[in-house]
Amino acid sequence: MIHAKEELLLALADALVTVTPGEAAEHAPAPVFESPKQAAHGDLAITAAMQLARPLKKNPRELAQALIAALQAQPAVQRWVDALEIAGPGFINLRLKPAAKQQIVAEVLAGGDRFGHAPARDHKLMVEFVSANPTGPLHVGHGRQAALGDAICNLQQSQGWQVTREFYYNDAGVQIATLAASTKARIDGLKPGDAGWPESAYNGEYIADIAADFLAQKTVKADDREFSASGDPDDLDGIRQFAVAYLRHEQDLDLQAFSVRFDNYFLESSLYSSGRVEQTVRKLVAAGKTFEDGGALWLRTTDYGDDKDRVMRKSDGSYTYFVPDVAYHIGKWERGFSKVVNIQGTDHHGTIARVRAGLQAANVGVPVGYPDYVLNTMVRVMKDGEEVKISKRSGGYVTLRDLIDWTSRDAVRFFLISRKADTEFTFDVDLALKKNDENPVFYVQYAHARISKVLRDWAAERGGDLAALAQADLARLVAPTETALLLKLATYPEMLAGAARDLAPHDVAFYLRDLSGAFHSYYAAERFLTDDVELTRARLALLAAVAQVLRNGLALVGVSAPESM
Repeated sequence: MIHAKEELLLALADALVTVTPGEAAEHAPAPVFESPKQAAHGDLAITAAMQLARPLKKNPRELAQALIAALQAQPAVQRWVDALEIAGPGFINLRLKPAAKQQIVAEVLAGGDRFGHAPARDHKLMVEFVSANPTGPLHVGHGRQAALGDAICNLQQSQGWQVTREFYYNDAGVQIATLAASTKARIDGLKPGDAGWPESAYNGEYIADIAADFLAQKTVKADDREFSASGDPDDLDGIRQFAVAYLRHEQDLDLQAFSVRFDNYFLESSLYSSGRVEQTVRKLVAAGKTFEDGGALWLRTTDYGDDKDRVMRKSDGSYTYFVPDVAYHIGKWERGFSKVVNIQGTDHHGTIARVRAGLQAANVGVPVGYPDYVLNTMVRVMKDGEEVKISKRSGGYVTLRDLIDWTSRDAVRFFLISRKADTEFTFDVDLALKKNDENPVFYVQYAHARISKVLRDWAAERGGDLAALAQADLARLVAPTETALLLKLATYPEMLAGAARDLAPHDVAFYLRDLSGAFHSYYAAERFLTDDVELTRARLALLAAVAQVLRNGLALVGVSAPESM
């Protein structure tokens, strides 16, 4: 059906030229098909007649009739379309021939795990996500960012982008000083609640673990750093470096358990040590976009749509937090990333206008709207019917590791991308453990496992060969449940492109549930291992195509496709 649709789009383009000749051609809309609001109205819809009516000053239904006449003269329409019908004020509904729908099975089987993917292109994209300072275990909010970020990376790669995954963090700020002070207090024998325990200290049990390993002079190794403890209780800088390496290692373990990897780690402190922050400030001053007031240096962010100008350098000489962000993103642009996506919490909403304003004011060629942002809300966790807020290990919040331990990596991955990032989300542990159709990840994985069993039974009982399915007579696929599956399979590439464009991995989750629902209905309605050899082979080819698309979609969101459950 993908091939048929491509031919039909070319036919529509030619037909639009026919009905908008000469100077009227400038009004011709782009050739595009839409999905009818009701499946009974047809398989594809065209709205071009209504778009042309006003500029051409003609009746839309008359234009629709002319467009139908032009389409009927096209060989592709004659080959793939059963009927063209006008509906309402000027919609054109197309009913495809069965062969146009049936060919999707062959296209899926030929495409394999690349079905739906676009060709590679010479464009670099960076996705920055998680970016948690190493001050404690990763919480469920970090988990949501990890799931979103990794799925967005996979989606962009499916559309041909060269993707880099980056983790940005600070190893020398106020939070890190608090981490060092907290660990020092534990080393000195103090614990939360004791007299002398720092008021702002981190109270989780992990601080005691760091202190014990520091005194034991252990060596810790993370993906981006390694450090050996001196064991000296008065070595505050050594305590700081050991604690950072220890928690970076812990983060790595959490991310490995979540099957998330990064290509690069970037230190906020390097922006200062390399002089990038100062260079950026000089660029902004030279561009005439700054002014001094009250002993502080300000950026004229109102020139770029911000509601008020912002302080860059405070009167004490320190920089506000958006200045290193501007320096960091200039660096991203200079590294050749023509597109950048930042996955951050909704508490970063206020920084978007400032960072973009700083990038425009710096006048270094960064396009307007750079970078893109996906902001996610925090996650509430329900377990045994009650909200869970406290984790002994973290001292105050549910960790990503807690969630994985209570359920599974697959459940956490699927649940955390199953809603739009900026919508409130409640992770129901009890639901994630259910083995029925109420649990969305089980529902999808069970569809794949069911198909795998049918194919195994066919091979075991009848000596079936999966390679032979490519030669199946797809014209036998005419049952209503089969047609529904064929049409759903055909929307996968378009869904994939849209999800990548809109940075919306939840679209993949919705699609997988819909495809699984169509399969489960088919499973309940038809027999697959019939006495009719050709019908059996055609139906198993369809099942194999559904299984392939389920595997492809699940892989994009980091979830396994089990063959038995």
